[in-house]
Amino acid sequence: MPKFLLKRWHGYHTVWAFALLLIMVLIVFLYNWELGLICLVLAAALGLSMVKSEVRFRRELEEYISGLSFRIKRVEGEAINMLPFGIILYSEDKMVEWHNRYLTSIFDDRSVVGDSLNELFPQLQSAIQAKKDKSEKNEQANRQTTVELKLDQGYYRLIVIPDERLIYMYEVTDLVVLQQQYEDEQLALGIVMLDNLDEASQGMDDQQRTALIARVSSEITSWAKNYSVYLRRLSSERYLMMLNHKAMKELEQSRFVILDEVREMTADLKVPLTLSIGLAYGADSISELGELAQSSLDMALGRGGDQAAVKAGQRLSFYGGKSNAMEKRTRVRARVIAHALRDLMQESDRVIIMGHTNPDMDAIGAAIGVWKAASLYNVEAHIVLNGSNPSIERLMEQVRREERLSQAFITPEQSLQMMSEHSLLVVVDTHKASMTVEPKLVQQAGRVVVVDHHRRGEEFINDAVLIYLEPYASSACELVTELLQYIHDKAALTPLEATALLSGITVDTKHFANHTGSRTFEAAGFLRRSGADTVMIQRLLKEDLNEYIAKAEIIKHAKMVYGHIAVAVTEPGQKISQLLIAQVADTLLNMTDVRASFVISERPDGLIGISARSLGHMNVQVVMERLGGGGHLTNAAVQLDCPLEEAERRLAEVLAEIEGEEGLFE
Repeated sequence: MPKFLLKRWHGYHTVWAFALLLIMVLIVFLYNWELGLICLVLAAALGLSMVKSEVRFRRELEEYISGLSFRIKRVEGEAINMLPFGIILYSEDKMVEWHNRYLTSIFDDRSVVGDSLNELFPQLQSAIQAKKDKSEKNEQANRQTTVELKLDQGYYRLIVIPDERLIYMYEVTDLVVLQQQYEDEQLALGIVMLDNLDEASQGMDDQQRTALIARVSSEITSWAKNYSVYLRRLSSERYLMMLNHKAMKELEQSRFVILDEVREMTADLKVPLTLSIGLAYGADSISELGELAQSSLDMALGRGGDQAAVKAGQRLSFYGGKSNAMEKRTRVRARVIAHALRDLMQESDRVIIMGHTNPDMDAIGAAIGVWKAASLYNVEAHIVLNGSNPSIERLMEQVRREERLSQAFITPEQSLQMMSEHSLLVVVDTHKASMTVEPKLVQQAGRVVVVDHHRRGEEFINDAVLIYLEPYASSACELVTELLQYIHDKAALTPLEATALLSGITVDTKHFANHTGSRTFEAAGFLRRSGADTVMIQRLLKEDLNEYIAKAEIIKHAKMVYGHIAVAVTEPGQKISQLLIAQVADTLLNMTDVRASFVISERPDGLIGISARSLGHMNVQVVMERLGGGGHLTNAAVQLDCPLEEAERRLAEVLAEIEGEEGLFE
C-alpha cells in the first residue's frame, strides 16, 4: 500500500491530540479520582474506536486497490485485443508466438499463432532488406523498419522492431488508394506536331493539302478520345494535349501507336507524314509544365522526329524513332545560322573550336571548316586537340605540312589559358559536354555555339547562344560546308581544307552509301569545285593489311540473333581500338540478311566498346541509349566499364526487352 495513504496528514495530529487527552485525564485524576476514572474509561473507548476505524480503512483501501488493479488488467487485455491495429510477437526462428484479435480479422477469423512470418508476409524480408540497403547509416532505421505490403485484403503498413521481435501492423488501403488517385489525376501536358507537313504536301494544291490535314486530324482526334485525352488544335500542324497521369501511362504502355498509324496511313505519299510528340509531367506549376512539354518536343525533333519524348520528373523516355530524319528542302535556316555565327565571331576576340574525344575525320574536318570561317574575318581561331589517333593520323600528317593551319591546333591546357569572357567556343560533331575534348572549357566559356548532326540526347549544352543541330545531315562537315557558302561572299578554300571537309563527309556516309541526301551531294560538289582531292581522300582512308586480317578474325566469331542481327564478340583479353570495332560493325552490314550489327570488344583503355550499325530497319540508337551510350538511328555506340561477358549479357537483355515491347524491326 502506498506510504502516503498510511501516513495521512491527519494521523499524527490525532495521536498528539490523544496524548494530550491522556495528560489532561491524569491531571483530573489527581484532583478527583472518580472523575478521572470516568475520563480514563471514555478516553480508552475513544482510542479503541480510532484503532478499529484505522483497521477498517486499511482493509477497505486494500480491497479497492486490488479491485482496481484487476479491472485495469482486464481492460488492458481487452483494449489490446480491441485495438484497430495488429500486434505480433514472433520467435527467433520467425514463428508467430502471439497476436491480438485484429490479426484474426485479416486472416479469415483464424489464429495464426505458430505460422511462419515468411508465409504470412512473403515480401516482408525483401522489403526490410531493401530499406536497410537504402539507410545503412541511419541508426533509427536499423532499430525500427517501416514497410508497406500488399495482401489480398488490401495494403498494410508494418513497423518491425527486431530487438523486441515485435511487429505493429495497420491498414493503409484508403490512404494508398487516395494517393494513387491523386497521382493518376495529376495534370500532364503535351504537344503534337506534324513535323514534315511541308515536305509531305509538296506539289499538292490547297484542296489536296486540306484533305490530307483533315485525314490526319481525324486519326489523331480518334486516338486522343480512345485514351481520354483533351486535344486542342492550335494550327494546321500543331495540337495541344491535356491529360492526366493515368492516361499518360496508358499512352506509354501503348508505345504511342499513333506514330505508326499516321506514317502507315500516309505511306502512299512520296514522303510519308510523321508526328513528333512532347509530353511533360511532374512540374510544380502549369507554366513550368508547358516549358517542359515544349522542351520534350524539341528533343523529339532534335532526334529526327517521328517519335515521342516523355519528361516525367527526372525520367526522360523516347518512343518510336523508326524512320530516318527527313532532309529539309530549304536552306533558309543554314543562311540564318551562318549570319548569326559570323556576327558572333566578329564580336569575339578569339574563337576556340573543339570536337569530341577520340576525334574522327568528321570532327577534325568540321573544326577546320569553322577555323576557316573565322580566318575569313581575320579573327584569331584555334582548334583543341588532345593528341592524334589512327583514324586521323594520315590527315594530321598533311595538316603539319601547312604551317598556318598546323599552328592553329592547341592542347586543352592551352585552350583553358586562352579562354576569356569575350571568347567564343564552337563545339562541333557533338552536343554533349562530357564527350568534348575538354569539358571544363564548356563550363568556362561565356558563349558557346553547337554544330552537330547527331540525334539529340538527354545530355545537352542548353545554355548555348547558337545551336545548329540537324539530324537529317550526313555529317558535321556537311553542315559546316553549307555555313561556309553563306558566311562569306568569297569563301575560297585551300585544297587541304576542302579535302578535310570532304573526307569527313565520305567517312560518315560510308563513301556516300548511307544517310545521304541531295544536299550531301551539293556540299560535296562545292568542296570538289573548291579543290578537294579525291585521290588524297582515298589514300587517307586506306586500310592496313594487318587491321583487315584482324577484322576478318572478329567477323569469324559473329553469330545471328533474331534472324537479322549479327553480334560479334572478340576473345577475352584481345584489345581492339574503337575505330576497328566500328569498322567491323560496318563490314557486317554488307553480309546477306544482316539488317543490324553489334560488335563487342575490349579497348586499349580497359573499357568495353560496343559499336552498333543498322540499315534503317532498326533504331540502334535506342539500344545504345539503354546501355548508357547514344548516336544515330543507324550508327551508335557505347563504352562500358564491366567484364566482356557482362557487356554481352546486358546487350542481350536490352534486345530482348525491346523485342518484347515493340519489336526490333520496323
